[in-house]
Amino acid sequence: MARPLGILLRSGGHEAAHYALVLATGAAALGRAVTLFATNAGCRLFLDPTPLLADSREALLAARGVAPIATLLPAAAELGVRRIACEAGLRAEDLGAAALAPGVEVAGVASFLAAVGEGQIVAL
Repeated sequence: MARPLGILLRSGGHEAAHYALVLATGAAALGRAVTLFATNAGCRLFLDPTPLLADSREALLAARGVAPIATLLPAAAELGVRRIACEAGLRAEDLGAAALAPGVEVAGVASFLAAVGEGQIVAL
């Protein structure tokens, strides 16, 4: 059994959010349990709709044959990636839980660490 993967997204930028989703969907496609935990500005990835979809890199990535965030977000949900928005991170950014996309949980770092257990954590 593969170890769980935890991805900590701290940045609100397109590049970090995109690669967090690349890692999450890739690992989930290989059968790993994946938890994507976004905090502070990283919580913007989980907004409904996410402002990152308006980033100019979205069209550029798609034109170059690279899956953009618009493709990876629903793929992550379909692959069973657990998505958690940090409760403190939402408060720090003055975002309400009601602004989050369906299926995104609100929890703290203890929930993230418990989900990953003895697994691997990658921070972006």
